[in-house]
Amino acid sequence: MLKVNTERAGDVIDATSREFASGQKVFGRYTLIKVLGRGGMGIVWLARDEELERDVALKFLPDLVIHDRSAFDQLRRETKRCLELTHPHIVRIHDFVHDERSGGISMEYIDGETLSNLRAEKEQKVFEPDEIATWISQLCDALDYAHTRAKVIHCDLKPANLMVNQRSDVKATDFGIARNLSDSASRLTLEQGRSGTLIYMSPQQLYGVRCTHLDDIYSLGATIYELLTSKPPFYSGNIDRQICERVAPSMTERRKELDIEPALVPQAWEDAVAACLAKEPRQRPQSAAEIAQRLQLAPVHTRHTRTGTAPGKRPTRKALLVGGIAAVSILALAGLYFGAPKRQAKLVPQAVAIPEKSIAVLPFENRSEERANAYFAQGIQDEILTRLSKIADLKVISRTSTQHYKSAPENLSEIAKQLGVAHILEGSVQKSGDAVRVNVQLIKAADDSHLWADTFDRKLTDIFSVESQIAKAVADQLRAKLTGQEEQVIAAKPTDNPEAYDAYLRGLAYTLNTGNNAANALAAQKYLREAVRLDPKFALAWALLSNVDARGYLVGSLQPTVALREEARQAAETAFTLQPNLGEAILAKGYYHYACLKDYEVALRYFEQARQFLPNSSLIPESLAYVTRRQGDWGRSESYFKEAERLDPRNVRLLTNQAYSYSVLRRFPEALRKFDQVLNIIPDDVDTLAY
Repeated sequence: MLKVNTERAGDVIDATSREFASGQKVFGRYTLIKVLGRGGMGIVWLARDEELERDVALKFLPDLVIHDRSAFDQLRRETKRCLELTHPHIVRIHDFVHDERSGGISMEYIDGETLSNLRAEKEQKVFEPDEIATWISQLCDALDYAHTRAKVIHCDLKPANLMVNQRSDVKATDFGIARNLSDSASRLTLEQGRSGTLIYMSPQQLYGVRCTHLDDIYSLGATIYELLTSKPPFYSGNIDRQICERVAPSMTERRKELDIEPALVPQAWEDAVAACLAKEPRQRPQSAAEIAQRLQLAPVHTRHTRTGTAPGKRPTRKALLVGGIAAVSILALAGLYFGAPKRQAKLVPQAVAIPEKSIAVLPFENRSEERANAYFAQGIQDEILTRLSKIADLKVISRTSTQHYKSAPENLSEIAKQLGVAHILEGSVQKSGDAVRVNVQLIKAADDSHLWADTFDRKLTDIFSVESQIAKAVADQLRAKLTGQEEQVIAAKPTDNPEAYDAYLRGLAYTLNTGNNAANALAAQKYLREAVRLDPKFALAWALLSNVDARGYLVGSLQPTVALREEARQAAETAFTLQPNLGEAILAKGYYHYACLKDYEVALRYFEQARQFLPNSSLIPESLAYVTRRQGDWGRSESYFKEAERLDPRNVRLLTNQAYSYSVLRRFPEALRKFDQVLNIIPDDVDTLAY
């Protein structure tokens, strides 16, 4: 037997891919087309089977298996057994092929995506139970067939091994193969002989006990848990020990931790998944069929509709609306997410007149020669918008709604109507060294007339005066009444350090990017830390740093450590100590209690206190809507949602959450109208109606 060390085992990919190329013919019948995927146990190519004239997925075996006769023969025998698996929701194994130098497994080619990738593409990185019900029903049927009839165990069930094809059917891949490849590699590299992927393993798999079908049951529970919460049951720290000793939090608790709305998961799903994750095999459901029964899933053959959408196929607008109605109907009938409301208030539609003292600030055009200065134009626009939003006599639309538009669109009247404003502010920024030019023009949307325009040429050190002058000029043109405090606020200079302000604008730009991912969070954190290092008295930067930390802690875009939570607290406290009347500082304290401590009562108090300083902040009523909904106060929650929508009418997240509330209240026409609003904003985005 050839002895292979652990260093060689870590080079599995190179060992199986370096001698192959697109267009090459292998095993006398397969023409390689492109690489489909790479993993620790080999590489998979899309290939053309020239004999049978069909496309296949060809999985090449690692060299360490090819060169060990015992491992090779065992894998061949097990693969031949898997040829008997003929189920519509299991990827077919066509053949075990080899020559003197290499070997591979020919499988059915699935043109689609893994459930892991589909989940990652969702806005909140999670599915809802009704979305995956059909897939889980199909998977349970496939597992029951494999376990009871074919007597084959998967031993590495996870979202990455579940494919969704163009018909939106789920298919399990690597049945029997993953276990044998992993077992062979573990033995040959002298590692402990446990197969599977750690975060989906049962305690028995973790200890290297031979797999049984009850290990698949555990992995199925871990898979559902991740699909519904974005994280597996245990994903940080000492995972081995947690799997064996700790009970995972409920899916509802995990969704609350990650600020996923709606938070509540139906009790039937909670109970079934918790049973699958039982430490002792005898305490788990004893078959996949039992899981389907516990989840009250219809048998596969009676399901003619699909809740998922095939990748690459876009449903029509009508189909999406019908799907949306069906989805909210299911939610309401099951009472899934928020619990049964105590009363059902009726909404009386009202036509809202557009106030004359209303404005939207569209994205500023970056006219700098260096494209890298886009952050500066973005920051200047947001700073002007922020100063205007602190004037209570104005209605100022949130940036979330204006970011969908171009910097100088042609259809201003239509945009103003969509946003519910009478005026539009357009602008451009040109930065060269320490010189800055800002052009702005205020337009009355009704007749496209220019009320005011100006050009400001300043040094970078004087940029604050430009922001203040523009805000004051706009307020004067709209005849807004400013209090003495508001005049001080819009004229305020947040820092005397231009380098600190530049770092702040860079960090701010990353917070304005869509997507709560680690790259944006880390970059924002980096620049904001630099800003407060350069100017420790920069209260606005401290407040934003606290929000970035708290948000990252909540959604997992930053490692949710005690140190991160403590930095969020200290940053909020520092901002508040420096400027007790800074609305952003008060909001940061509220968000810290909301995101890091789940102390909703304290968070509510801070949010309400911040409102007097940030009268046009849509984030405050939106946050209040979520908190009061969790507390069961449906009337107040609806009022807060309406207030937030008035200031942020094209915020997809906001509109979708309102649709959820209406569906649970059984107010389906209103839920449908909200879905329709979402489609008007992003008609090509399937995810917004896939909830």
